[in-house]
Amino acid sequence: MTAPATTTPLVLVLPGAGYGQQAPLLWWTRAIAAQHGVEVVAPAWTVDAAAKDDPVAFVERQVAGALDGRRPDLVVAKSFGCSALPWAVRHDVDGVWLTPVLTDPAVVAALAAAGTGSLAVGGSADPIWLPSAVGTTLAGLHTVDGADHALEVRGDWRGSQRLQTEVLALVDERLRALVS
Repeated sequence: MTAPATTTPLVLVLPGAGYGQQAPLLWWTRAIAAQHGVEVVAPAWTVDAAAKDDPVAFVERQVAGALDGRRPDLVVAKSFGCSALPWAVRHDVDGVWLTPVLTDPAVVAALAAAGTGSLAVGGSADPIWLPSAVGTTLAGLHTVDGADHALEVRGDWRGSQRLQTEVLALVDERLRALVS
């Protein structure tokens, strides 16, 4: 009897406008994914004025190009990359949404519609982390006490590192679930 074919889970890792794939949260996300044997698609982009005018459309075009018709099992996105939330909800793809821009109505509406497999993380010192704007959602909302938009504590690299380790543990949990 032949064992059923298995497929390697696919994770889409999306940067922010000024928070690229080399930045700590995304760098370590890719390392964690590699340790779990997960395939990663991690596009890089340049955010210009047109992208800022319509971030959802820009990110959706980037996602379509990066995936080339494939469907990811999970999205991990930072800030501007969280503009993929409407796409993810339409395609029933869970995500770990790091510091989503909760001043963008499309992102807020999508997060409100996201399911239990999604998690949004923001810092209590981040002026655009407004979980109350989301209202009722099945997605998890996790506030990191004292963290800013980079999920860091200004002037405290050790504290920042501890907080980011906790955030990355959440990412690890989601990635581990893909392979178990």
